[in-house]
Amino acid sequence: MSIWWSLHLRREAASVPLARRLLLGAMDTAGVDPDISFDLSVALTEACANAVEHGGYGPADSGGYRVTAYLDGEKCRIEVADSGPGFPRRRVVRPSARPPSLTAESGRGLGLIEQLADHVDFTGGPGHGAVVSFDKTLKWREDALLGAV
Repeated sequence: MSIWWSLHLRREAASVPLARRLLLGAMDTAGVDPDISFDLSVALTEACANAVEHGGYGPADSGGYRVTAYLDGEKCRIEVADSGPGFPRRRVVRPSARPPSLTAESGRGLGLIEQLADHVDFTGGPGHGAVVSFDKTLKWREDALLGAV
C-alpha cells in the first residue's frame, strides 16, 4: 500500500514545525521505524526552512511553498518546492568540500539533507524556483499498519 499527501504552506517560520509534525504523525501511524522517521523529519525541516528563508521573490512568487510526501512500499520520497530565485547552478555533492564552521548560523541545511537521505536531487534554476527532492529506504515496526506490501 502507498500513501501520499501534499501541502501548500505560507512562507512563515510556523509552517516548518507543522510540516514536520504532519510527516512524523503519518509515519508513526503507518508504522515506520522511529529512527527513519526522525532522519526524514530533520531533512524535511531543513528543506522547509530553506524554502521559508530563500523561497520567495521570484517571478512566480505565491508567498508559499509546497511539500509533498510519498510513502510507497520500501521508500519515502519528499519534495519541497518554492517559487523563489532557484539555485544559481545545479548543486553537486562534493564530499571533500569543507563544511561550514560549527558556529555558523547558516549553510549546513543542504549538506545535512544529503547526509540523512539515501538520494537527493536539487533542481530549479534562476527564476524558476527550487525543488529539493530526497528519499530514504523505509524500515517498518513489527506492528506496522501498512508495512512494505
